[in-house]
Amino acid sequence: PVANATITPSPPAHQVRAGDPVTLRCSVQVGSAPVTFTWLHNGREVARGPVLELGNVSVGHSGTYQCVATNQLGQDGHRVFRALSPELALEVTSQGHRETVAAGVVGSLLFLVLLMGIIVAWHWWH
Repeated sequence: PVANATITPSPPAHQVRAGDPVTLRCSVQVGSAPVTFTWLHNGREVARGPVLELGNVSVGHSGTYQCVATNQLGQDGHRVFRALSPELALEVTSQGHRETVAAGVVGSLLFLVLLMGIIVAWHWWH
C-alpha cells in the first residue's frame, strides 16, 4: 500500500516571482516499492517522478499542484494503491511589480520634497 503523500515546495513560499526557479518534491509516509509519482497541474497530468522542476516560472505556472503516488501489490499487478496529496496553491507574480511601485512612490516623495524646498526658498527671498 501507499499513503500520506505530501508536497514540499522549494522555496517554501506559495507566492513566487516570475523567473524564479521552483522545485516541488513528493514523498509518502507509507509505501511499498516500487512507488510511482504523477504530477497534476490544475487537474491535468504534467509530469512523472518524485521531483517536479519548474525552472524559471512564469504566470502560467500559477494554479494548484497535486502529486499522485501509486504502487501495485502482487506479481499480477492487479491491486493498485493510490495516495493523492493535498493541493498546493502556487501564485506567480510578474517580476518587477513591487520594484516599479516602490520606485514610483519614492519618485513622488522626492518631487514633493523638492517642490516644498522651492516654495520655502521663494517665500524666504521675497
